[in-house]
Amino acid sequence: MQVFTADGPLPDGNSTAEEIDRRCAQLRAVSAPVTSEEAAALAACFGPDDCYGVAWTLLHLVETGPGPVPVVSPPGPDADDWHHALWARWGDPGDQDT
Repeated sequence: MQVFTADGPLPDGNSTAEEIDRRCAQLRAVSAPVTSEEAAALAACFGPDDCYGVAWTLLHLVETGPGPVPVVSPPGPDADDWHHALWARWGDPGDQDT
């Protein structure tokens, strides 16, 4: 997990096949379920686009964490599509029934 998060956000769709394959391999090496801390670190790794579907794999891995995913407030106007997707899928954690 640390190798994946240390490389930062996923590359965009204009990256080389080798770079995308390398990041895919890093992501596949992360065991699910992840902890809350790992989910938060992974959520910071979304890139500018879906990276040929790799971002969906990342999204599903983030969602294996316990409790609400690490999006605790509505995304701002400059937030990426992935934070909007996480918010839309999980909503405001304060509004969920307990």
